[in-house]
Amino acid sequence: MSEKQRIGARLRAERKARGLTVADLAELFRDVAPRRVAQRLPRLKDLERTIRGHEAGEHAVGPRYRLLYAAALDIPEHVLFPMPAPPALDVREADDGLDAVELARRVAASDVGEETLVALEMAVDELAAAYPCSAPADLLGRTRRHLEYVARLMDARMTLMQRRRLVVIAGWLSLLAATCDIDLGHRTVAEVRLRTTADLADHAGHAEIRAWALETRAWDAVTEGNFRQAVALAKDAQDVAPHGSSAFIQATAQEGRAWARLGAGAETRDALARVERLVAPLPMPDRPEHHYRYDPAKSDAYTATTLSWLGDPAAVACARGVLSRLQAPDAGPVRPRRAAAARLDLALALLAADEPAEAAHTALEAVTSGRLVPSTYWRATEVITAVDALDVPEAEDLKDAYRTFCTIPG
Repeated sequence: MSEKQRIGARLRAERKARGLTVADLAELFRDVAPRRVAQRLPRLKDLERTIRGHEAGEHAVGPRYRLLYAAALDIPEHVLFPMPAPPALDVREADDGLDAVELARRVAASDVGEETLVALEMAVDELAAAYPCSAPADLLGRTRRHLEYVARLMDARMTLMQRRRLVVIAGWLSLLAATCDIDLGHRTVAEVRLRTTADLADHAGHAEIRAWALETRAWDAVTEGNFRQAVALAKDAQDVAPHGSSAFIQATAQEGRAWARLGAGAETRDALARVERLVAPLPMPDRPEHHYRYDPAKSDAYTATTLSWLGDPAAVACARGVLSRLQAPDAGPVRPRRAAAARLDLALALLAADEPAEAAHTALEAVTSGRLVPSTYWRATEVITAVDALDVPEAEDLKDAYRTFCTIPG
């Protein structure tokens, strides 16, 4: 069976599993497509013919239709259309971020069509939505390949409006790559990418990307223990971000976390109250797993973290509630990394509540999940150090698990 036939059989099986006819799927394509894409789709009969051709393996599925199938069938594009394994990428510190630097150079210097731009914009959303459930190294590789492609497009002829859209796409990709680098402990590369992100945001006049770059710096400062710097960066992000935007809310929450690490109770609770007011009127976004779209569930998770760091007794109930909702059958997309972080929050809160045995067990679940990343290892070591100091019997198991699951590749 050829690759086209294999993909066609998978598409046909997924459609039938959902009880959809070809006509139903064609209609669904129109429903899930952004307006600009929908306007360019063929009429329904031709669309049905295209779908049948895909399912029969008569022709390859192009980028636009891949994105539509992924959205209509609610399956990530990289799962529905797995690519051949790429050559091994060195995503360690040896990656000097030159792709980001070269991209910024070309921007300062046209044939890019509407379909290409829309496909790239949709790809950015897919990558950002993949963040909560992807291994950082894998997501970084995919994001870098998109960055390299966008960099090549910068030399093409295009209108000023098309160029701005391409620069915005590049800004989001650079930001996501920097986030993955921080997760992996590649701070030098992340700094290069964040500077590039800020340059791209300024070039495009995109305040929210600029604010996200500052907020990401604040988060990195928290993981490094530079809490006062984190407060300052979070406030800078709020000054830049459009009021009420996802970046504004995230920066406010990040400010609260930094104050909590400083033991500043009044400032922490003020930040939490501001987040609560901002989140209260928000509807649940259509893709709550999207890393750059704030949702009420993320607010709950951040509150649990903040209260546990502050040593507030309310942190136990809050963290339990977050974990329970994440594990509920109707909780929406699986977010295993958020669940692992919620277990660390609960473990720290349990320590403050004088429940060290349960804290050790809960931390062990987080560590052995395999979902912690280098940027969160320090949170696990806090619990391990505290449990060890209390001579809890489970401490040795926890330390052994940490050595097994939380080794940073050298």
